[in-house]
Amino acid sequence: MADPTQLVAEIEALGARLGAAKASINQKFIGQDRVVDQVLAAMLCGGHALLVGLPGLGKTLLVETLSTVMGLHGNRIQFTPDLMPADILGSEVLETAADGSRAFRFLQGPVFCQLLMADEINRASPRTQSALLQAMQEREVTIAGQQRPLGRPFHVLATQNPIEQEGTYPLPEAQLDRFLLQVNVAYPTRAHERDILLATTGANQAAAHQVFSAEDLIAAQALLRRMPVGEAVVEAILDLVRACRPAEPEGADLAGILAWGPGPRAAQALMLTVRARALLDGRLVPSIADVAAMAHPVLEHRMALSFAARARGETLAGLIERTVARTLRLEAAA
Repeated sequence: MADPTQLVAEIEALGARLGAAKASINQKFIGQDRVVDQVLAAMLCGGHALLVGLPGLGKTLLVETLSTVMGLHGNRIQFTPDLMPADILGSEVLETAADGSRAFRFLQGPVFCQLLMADEINRASPRTQSALLQAMQEREVTIAGQQRPLGRPFHVLATQNPIEQEGTYPLPEAQLDRFLLQVNVAYPTRAHERDILLATTGANQAAAHQVFSAEDLIAAQALLRRMPVGEAVVEAILDLVRACRPAEPEGADLAGILAWGPGPRAAQALMLTVRARALLDGRLVPSIADVAAMAHPVLEHRMALSFAARARGETLAGLIERTVARTLRLEAAA
């Protein structure tokens, strides 16, 4: 067993560094504290995030800034309908040496990095989208029968436009489930939009600076998994996830509303992200309030409404909010 005093000291030191990282990110990405916290939480958990928002809200800027602040080697792929899997993974080419001998040489694709930005990921065909499945889950790719490991750490931050549907291909459920969080990027408030105007239209613009390195992030991910989680929080996670499954007794009232519910990855994601949220908030242990706060980004992309529910005007956001309220009341009563 680790020394509790030492663990507390390590958690507090990491919390201070994360505060410095958030301050550096906010120099460039202004007024979106919730978005920054959720994306940092995904990276602290070793996972991937899907950024959903309208054009011009700074999604690309956020990923570029994260690459600088977290000290990661980043690449960007602009997804288009004609993008091929080899454009992401790389390919083998036949080369002729000076002596006339020939041999295959592997040319790495942009996926061989530590932070991959998949811009407008739903614009590529399903065949190309599936090229990321193995990379996102196993952190390696298989090309010409050879397994090739990716960078460590490896994170995919994908962006998606929720309103532009022409020429797009919805992500399959298996790939959506591989994103730890769906982060919804909303319009800034009036005060924040004023700050953005003043900060970005002058002669001098603020620049982010490096706070972490790849090794620091790997150590932070290991430390996060050592954070204690109370039994009440564990039970709240289980109750919430199972209450969102129409096939389970806890979610029987959703049988006509949901087509399917979240799988075990949702519970795993909540278990990790509630720790990350507590850490980013400067606390040593997560609470049930953290479960409620992370429910939307963890569950929204792992569930689907039935056709009848959509016809009635139901939304996943409203359903999750009602389920969280009902589940937490049960927890409080217990």
